Amino acid sequence: MTDKKPVLYINSDKCRNSYSCVRVCPVNAIEVKPQKTHPNILPDRCIGCGLCFVECSPRAIEFRDSREEVKNLLSSDRKTAALLEPSIASEFDDVTDYRKFVGMVRSLGFDYVHEVSFGVDLIAMEYARLFSLAEGKYMITANCPSIVKMVEKFFPEMVPNLAPLVSPMIATAMVVKEIYGPDVATIQIGPCLDAKDEALQYNDGKLVDQVLTFVELRQLFDEFKIQERLVKISDFDPPHGNWGALYPLPPGIIQAGGIKRDMVSSSVITASGKEDILEAIHDFDKHIDTIRHHFNLFFCHGCLLGPAMEKHNERFRRRALVRLYAEKRVEVLDHELWQENIEKWSKLDYSRTFNPNDQRIMEPPEEAIIEVLKIVGKNNPDEEINCGACGYLSCREFASTVAKGLAVPEMCHTFNLRNKQEYIETLRQTNRKLAETKKALKESEELARREKEIAQSASDMMNNMLEKLPTGVVIVDSNLKILHSNQSFINIIGEDARDIAEVIPGLAGADIKTLIPFNVYNLFTFVIREDEPVVSKDVHFEDKMLNISIFPIKKNKMCGAIIRDLYSPEVQGEEVTFRVTEVIEKNLEMVQKIGFLLGEGASETEQMLNSIIESYKTKISPLKHNLK
Repeated sequence: MTDKKPVLYINSDKCRNSYSCVRVCPVNAIEVKPQKTHPNILPDRCIGCGLCFVECSPRAIEFRDSREEVKNLLSSDRKTAALLEPSIASEFDDVTDYRKFVGMVRSLGFDYVHEVSFGVDLIAMEYARLFSLAEGKYMITANCPSIVKMVEKFFPEMVPNLAPLVSPMIATAMVVKEIYGPDVATIQIGPCLDAKDEALQYNDGKLVDQVLTFVELRQLFDEFKIQERLVKISDFDPPHGNWGALYPLPPGIIQAGGIKRDMVSSSVITASGKEDILEAIHDFDKHIDTIRHHFNLFFCHGCLLGPAMEKHNERFRRRALVRLYAEKRVEVLDHELWQENIEKWSKLDYSRTFNPNDQRIMEPPEEAIIEVLKIVGKNNPDEEINCGACGYLSCREFASTVAKGLAVPEMCHTFNLRNKQEYIETLRQTNRKLAETKKALKESEELARREKEIAQSASDMMNNMLEKLPTGVVIVDSNLKILHSNQSFINIIGEDARDIAEVIPGLAGADIKTLIPFNVYNLFTFVIREDEPVVSKDVHFEDKMLNISIFPIKKNKMCGAIIRDLYSPEVQGEEVTFRVTEVIEKNLEMVQKIGFLLGEGASETEQMLNSIIESYKTKISPLKHNLK
């Protein structure tokens, strides 16, 4: 067998983790691991039935595409022969005449177009012969590759009961190779996905060179713009089939072989579809000595509903289409020539062997199953509702599969529902807390806004009051850069300060060292460095006598000063002392009012003024005492 991509695989870019594929897989060939983002098809366990492909609505399940290989063959120097399954009748009902359909296939470049129904006739005759010689050994037909894989992988002890005959596809390819020679390229066209793997088992994949599905065939028709109205009618190349045209119907091959089908005398039981197949294989394995019949099995509901078809419904309408097609083919058949061909090609060897490939996983210990059941909320047998929503027959079977590492608890419907309800409740509580937090935040923002407005109003009032003080006020940082000053300070300093203030309001950012002499700004340096105040220091400045008090506001970072010009009219004459006291008291009163307005949200200026008040109180008390 050549090394090729698996027949079925998952395109992770399209996967939406619905787990529908896991639920329909009859052999647990799709694993779901917590550490993996998406499910994964296990090729060794897969039987190629295609149920996952049909079930996956996002089309994340894809199959091995053979179109490029087929186009290469059609464009090569080799002769090519198409092997058409009779289920074309149920798939291509939009084509009015099967001869037009043959013409469309030839238009793709095929040199020959053959009916697989002739291969059905050959193998049906072989089954009739085999069953008549069984002598108490009961057989399972081996036409469906998915049935063969299921027995080989999951019921290997039943492999001796598989009928040792090739499928109609292989038989038809053998005949075509005999007619045209071994170099002719044979391309099977049908509704089965696993036929792609089946072809690889014979002559290293060179008996059937490629397998096209009906889906791929439609895509090629579209690519090459081939339509019924554009082609001529054409018939199949001989040998033509007889009642093998009924092969898409599960009992079709039995009728084609002339085997009795009545319930009393028939020795064959036919079953199709996943549910019936699983039960049939189980019953064959356990009770064949009671049943005493051969089993004719098709995993799909016959090849008229194969996975690689455009639609997968209207089963009974499709049955009617197949029956009408078979009747039409048989009506025009040259029966004598057909008989001659059957006798001629029956001499080929259609026998085959099988390869047991046990893929069964040992049942996990009971403790592991019980633990999984507890995780999904099945703490006692009464809670095992066996609803089947997970895709398994029972809660225990599901728990066993989880314990084997092929599934996850989240696939349980009731487990998910409980988690969802808990999540919704948690989300509801979270939303409630979020709403409360949002409300509190809004109230906090409103309060902060009001406090900001009050602070701004107080700051504006304070600045206005500072500007009205006859005493100079200045605040500087540790680098002796002015942070704030009032107009009285600017007037005291002189013309240079007034010029700068016109450009920089309040002298903000100006270096005080450039405005006052060394002996004055050195006092500021002392206060910043030592964090100690300088109170009522008299210094000469130009033609003025200034009284300066400097107080720390922030340790080693900020200080403020109050400066009075003692030569100003307000402080001259005999009443100098009283005027000074009066001025101080008024300034203190105003400062106290500012502090009251600022409240707890006071700015750094307020801190300085409070410091000034305390210092002046200590200065005023002895002064008043001396005056008395």
